[in-house]
Amino acid sequence: MLFKTRPTEESVRAALRNVVDDAMIGAVQITPDRDAIVTLEIDPTSQQKFEPLRQQAEQAVARVKGVAKALVILTAERAMKSSPAPTQKTARLDVPGVKKIIAVASGKGGVGKSTVAANLAVALSKMGQKVGLLDADIYGPSVPRLMGVISAKPEQGPKQLAPIDAHGLKVMSMGFLVDEATPMIWRGPMIQSALQQLLRDVDWSGLDILVIDMPPGTGDAQLTLAQKVSLAGAVVVSTPQDIALIDARKGLEMFRKVAVPVLGIVENMSYYCCPECGHRADIFGHGGARLEAEKLGCPFLGEVPLHALIREDSDAGQPVALKGPDDHQAKPFYDIAARVLESLDVAGRPAPKIVIEG
Repeated sequence: MLFKTRPTEESVRAALRNVVDDAMIGAVQITPDRDAIVTLEIDPTSQQKFEPLRQQAEQAVARVKGVAKALVILTAERAMKSSPAPTQKTARLDVPGVKKIIAVASGKGGVGKSTVAANLAVALSKMGQKVGLLDADIYGPSVPRLMGVISAKPEQGPKQLAPIDAHGLKVMSMGFLVDEATPMIWRGPMIQSALQQLLRDVDWSGLDILVIDMPPGTGDAQLTLAQKVSLAGAVVVSTPQDIALIDARKGLEMFRKVAVPVLGIVENMSYYCCPECGHRADIFGHGGARLEAEKLGCPFLGEVPLHALIREDSDAGQPVALKGPDDHQAKPFYDIAARVLESLDVAGRPAPKIVIEG
């Protein structure tokens, strides 16, 4: 039986020392698939200057015996501790070859944001758009499973990684580089750098729309994406109950503060539909997101029911939107996609004003 050589942290560090100063080498992670993920700590004001060095380091790690794939990430963790918070005037990152970028976000986890993002991307593609889907949820990447490409591995092109083709979409996720059972024990600056590289170092050319499945919540990683990426707009996903809507409001406030237009709110798990008899039950309440949208003055994009077939198709890697707009379970996603396209045409309008009633 042939055993593959497994690289060690020390063998990776030794290779790096031939290219970069030892003081720059941060965390080194070896995944179960023998992928090596490395961080290099740099001055945040000189990121572009260090890009050639990052590429040399990545090539050096890739040559280490036993390494399947190498990923080297620039991080400014040390310097950022004393750096002032970025302002709204921070230059935003454009992604070459992409006409518009939209973020699908939620104020908290567990509201089905990734399912909405995947089906929205598929629906937009079926409606004639050239679409990419970036899974930016570093801690819990679920897009590989939702799109049925769990075992896929991106190939390194001449200059950039080639995204995975899934159901006619260009797809990229940290889940392709790290086993889904491997915990990502990363600090904020490492995540920020990884996300920027997933945008900058992947060949997204030729896209009309890039859909970003944002990390849940409103922390540093989410703010960085909203602040540094040239977003055409954001879709906020919530469930109907009050506790979820409170968090959704926070997500709206985050986008407002960084001048990103909110394309609208989606109410996921809006109601439960029995697959046997068709009986409808408002398990989490109903209509809360619509009322919240009216209160905040932003569009309401639609309701998605809690239906067993949507969950089963998602688990099987076949987003329900693949069935087309005439399918009963897929239709809500096509309605949402149509409203998103309509909103993108007027995305230059001011973000909604947040009103807090005492």
